[in-house]
Amino acid sequence: MTKLLKAKEAADQVYEGIRTKVEEWKRNGVQPHMATILVEGDPASAYYAGAKQKIAEKLGVAFTLHAFTAEVAEEEILQLVHRLNNDSSVHGIMLELPLPRHLSASTIEKAISPLKDVDGVTPDNKLATVTGDTGLYPATPQSCIRLLKHYGYTLEGKNITLVGRGQTVGLPLFHMLQRENATVTVCHSRTPDIASHLSHAEIAFVAVGRPNVVTPDMVHPNLVIIDAGINETPEGKMVGDVAIDVQSSAAAVSPVPGGVGTLTTAILFENLIKAIDLQLGEGK
Repeated sequence: MTKLLKAKEAADQVYEGIRTKVEEWKRNGVQPHMATILVEGDPASAYYAGAKQKIAEKLGVAFTLHAFTAEVAEEEILQLVHRLNNDSSVHGIMLELPLPRHLSASTIEKAISPLKDVDGVTPDNKLATVTGDTGLYPATPQSCIRLLKHYGYTLEGKNITLVGRGQTVGLPLFHMLQRENATVTVCHSRTPDIASHLSHAEIAFVAVGRPNVVTPDMVHPNLVIIDAGINETPEGKMVGDVAIDVQSSAAAVSPVPGGVGTLTTAILFENLIKAIDLQLGEGK
């Protein structure tokens, strides 16, 4: 029977550690503070920003949502980022995506201080993700590996198939898996036969951003699958990149929702605590 790799227990453990750290910083006179930038127009982004605010309240973290209308000028957002970078009471900055077409996510992300970049999107932190140097690594790739390890799976020496090479998940995940001493095959849109690579894999990570990329006929009974995709169906249902019926064809699968995304949110706040350490504590 296929094992479902649900993330709630792992996320709760992360949150417990965060609460302890938040209390420690408060005793030292520091109120952990996350700032999120939201440009209106995408209902999912607004939902996720609201969800993060509720979690922040439970953790004792101050949370400020900076919301702009869809017509906002890029310079106005950049000015806000500059102010937040220089505000010592703000320890983490996050930009909700997607943005309207007239705004450049890359330009805005590059303006964020690497020490406050809890999403790991600045050039400095992207480089640190590659090299393994100190930095704030992107949360979703971290979540993929942490979820797997939570269930007792190891990566060293394993044959891994990574489906997807995007800047947000696939590419940084590739470098993290390399540092775990896994043997990694990367599949992408130009790979003619993904199933042939999955047939040799012990573990698969799927991060494409399109439903049904992996179907039951492509997997085998000993395969462990981490699904990092999240897609909305026309009916408004959230699904992953892996077809739901794969759950009866593989050894283990992370569900969507309830898998990688659940742990990713927790790791974002863990990155906030690490950011405070870099700004005020261990990093000095």
